[in-house]
Amino acid sequence: MSDAQISQYTVLLYSDDAAVRDRFRLAIGVRPAADLRVEFADASTWEDCRDLLDKYEIDLMVLDGEASPAGGLGIARQTKDEYATPPPICVVVARAADRWLAAYAQVDQTLIMPLDPVTTGQTVAAMLRARRDGAIPLGTLGQIP
Repeated sequence: MSDAQISQYTVLLYSDDAAVRDRFRLAIGVRPAADLRVEFADASTWEDCRDLLDKYEIDLMVLDGEASPAGGLGIARQTKDEYATPPPICVVVARAADRWLAAYAQVDQTLIMPLDPVTTGQTVAAMLRARRDGAIPLGTLGQIP
């Protein structure tokens, strides 16, 4: 596949713990699929997330559902409420039982810790391809980005 056929995306990784962000980065990889290349932006607070969303084109947010004091689920819901065209959001949770909270927060996808690199790469690739193909993330009230 030539470089012209490879799509480049920016993925925001949020966690208050740098080691968790590193685990996210390793599980996703810079090439989650042959047709996708990813660069990462790191955020350790909600303010960092907001700053990155305001200044850059963020294609996907991967948020730590266990972060503190601002958890990924709260940041997901706040992003959906405050931005007219938010990027798709994936929240990593510790328990499968937390998926109902993710649904309430209008999260597009959830992953369970510990992250499986194959599942994580497939999930991220599918979300980025859907964005490329014009899919509307949850919580956008039908507004096309």
